[in-house]
Amino acid sequence: MSFPENKLTVRSTADLAAAVPYLIGFHPSDGSIVVIACRDRRIVFAARGDLPAPGSPAHHLRDLTAHLVPVVQRQQPITDLVLVGYGANEHIDPALQVVGDAFTTTGLAVRELLRVTESRIFSLTCDDPGCCPPQGTPVDPTTSLVAVHATVAGLVARSDRAAVASRFTTIGSTGGGIRHATTEATARMAALKASGNAAVYEAGVHAVRGALRQHDDGTRLTGDEVAWLTVLLTHKRVRDLAVDLTQPHDQHVTFWAEVTRRADQPLAPAPATVLAFTAWRCGDGVLAVMAAERALQIDPDYQLADLLLQALHAGLPPSALE
Repeated sequence: MSFPENKLTVRSTADLAAAVPYLIGFHPSDGSIVVIACRDRRIVFAARGDLPAPGSPAHHLRDLTAHLVPVVQRQQPITDLVLVGYGANEHIDPALQVVGDAFTTTGLAVRELLRVTESRIFSLTCDDPGCCPPQGTPVDPTTSLVAVHATVAGLVARSDRAAVASRFTTIGSTGGGIRHATTEATARMAALKASGNAAVYEAGVHAVRGALRQHDDGTRLTGDEVAWLTVLLTHKRVRDLAVDLTQPHDQHVTFWAEVTRRADQPLAPAPATVLAFTAWRCGDGVLAVMAAERALQIDPDYQLADLLLQALHAGLPPSALE
């Protein structure tokens, strides 16, 4: 199986286990299930979910499956699936069987059920000891050739979801500096609004274009520039312009992650939503979901973030909202 653009080749279950963190952007914890969709032995889609805790009512697993199946079905055409579960066999194996049966019932071919327990991978579908020994196959995602090649190809696997969130969230207070700059920018915005929405939009065009140009040139925004940009982004036309002008590449993901992290918290929903759009268009679904969730955590009524999150949970492509 190969990654898109032939970035990486997977030749064994151990390779696949080493590749999963690079497919989803972080190392899955115990209790995770990862669904890998393939088209003619090329990986085209991967989704991760949390399995219900041991002893949970049976309908919790059915609810998870009812969500995963239609998400995967939308990624057509698909030739087969691989399911990977993480944790102890008594928890993971029965859950994998239930989820695998649900996919099979819908007509999707499940090629393999795999469990990763500590540093070994086990196959639930292969009983050939030559390739799938009963004691499992050793896996070290940090030192395998797949990890080395993935790193060279520019793929990143963070330690966990918290490490993904750290890209755009600030630990503790954002500090008085940005709050003071935001207060001044808010007053400046109020004066600008007196000239009408056209003046606000014109200022937004100048600020967004200038900020992206600065970043592309390697210049970091000052606190005053971040404050002015985030205040302008409260104007919906300016925010939508930012979505349109942002390009789907890693540099702009980094830019909006930094703006979201540095923004005064009440103004973070707009840059977080632009970040979510940018990450989505770059194929980083995990970052996109977490950024949209961050926007809604601060402002539960932020409609664009809510719409985007619904599309992400449904497994829709970026073109669905573009």
